[in-house]
Amino acid sequence: MVLNYIWVAFFLIALVVGLIRLIFFGDTEVFTAMVNSTFEMAGTAFEISLGLAGVLTLWLGLMRVGQKGGAIDILAKVVRPFFHRLFPEIPRDHPVHGSMIMNFAANMLGLDNAATPLGLKAMQELQELNPEPDTATNAQIMFLVLNTSGLTLIPISIMVYRAQLGAANPADIFIPILLTTFFSTLAGLIAVAVVQRINLLDRVILAYLGGLTGAVVAIIVYFSRLPQEQIATISTVAANVILFGVIAAFISLAMVRKVNVYEAFIDGAKEGFPVVIKIIPYLVAILVAIGVFRASGAMDYLILGAERTLAAVGINTDFIEAMPTALMKPLSGSGARGMMVDAMQTHGADSFVGRLASTFQGSTDTTFYIIAVYFGSVGVKRTRYAVTCGLIADFVAIVAGILIAYLFFH
Repeated sequence: MVLNYIWVAFFLIALVVGLIRLIFFGDTEVFTAMVNSTFEMAGTAFEISLGLAGVLTLWLGLMRVGQKGGAIDILAKVVRPFFHRLFPEIPRDHPVHGSMIMNFAANMLGLDNAATPLGLKAMQELQELNPEPDTATNAQIMFLVLNTSGLTLIPISIMVYRAQLGAANPADIFIPILLTTFFSTLAGLIAVAVVQRINLLDRVILAYLGGLTGAVVAIIVYFSRLPQEQIATISTVAANVILFGVIAAFISLAMVRKVNVYEAFIDGAKEGFPVVIKIIPYLVAILVAIGVFRASGAMDYLILGAERTLAAVGINTDFIEAMPTALMKPLSGSGARGMMVDAMQTHGADSFVGRLASTFQGSTDTTFYIIAVYFGSVGVKRTRYAVTCGLIADFVAIVAGILIAYLFFH
């Protein structure tokens, strides 16, 4: 229901802003831009879905190999005590535990191309446990919000963009992003736990969260001692070695257990294309609404209003120029990436605005895109409180990102 209201609001706000620009400012091109945006974003949605088909087919095939070879079961055993408390509706021995940990691991390594197919596989397995197929379950919401909060340990792509745009130290945003995304993920977890009445003070949950916190601290300490120019290289190499190591482990274990690896891969890969077909309508709906909202100029007015309000009460507004990236991130990953690049080109990659925009880009994932793709892949229409909790995580990411950027860069 929340998603329905937001979707309608995008169009109504765009209409009002368009009429204001036409009537009061004589902007005769605004509605042309809005109409063109609907066609452009519909085409973009199809292109994204089509591009996802190949990657999804690959990873669903590899997941089937890992499942038949027993690798997924091994991963599931590692996280089962923790997941059993966060996802009490899921049977203890259900294979979705392995799929979820693979998805989270890919997200942490900044491997978007691997994370989405693995997440869709997990969502399909969660849907098998859903007594009301058109309504999101508690487990699906918890899984989705943890995805949208976007815990990323190694922001590879952002460091690459910064290097391309002339940053003296492309990895200087590494620790700020790690801290911001950690707070965002905790906020998402707490928001869903409160609604679902999950006891986060349980000893097992505290132990796993303590271990994750320790890992984050260890990564910060390790990378903070490295020369800046080595951080991006080591991060990239580590992420790709781990990813390929997982693939090799899946195949090797399957061969040891005398699984026909090729046939298992083909069986899993066949599931890819039907999933993509299901996603297209949901993705078209959300991207067209976002495109119209942007084309109307509503985003620009929102930023301008925030800047003048903060300036009026005496709050430093240096961060405002980076806010388009923060506000666009829940709506469109590619849009936020474009905003980040524009901020670095305009103000400089090593400017406060450029660094803050980079921090925003790496702090969370794209809430509305993930909701459209993940829920769309299994036909869930009633998302319940998923959007609200996802946006809470996004809000915490914005606040934390600003405060941390002022601490590190201002």
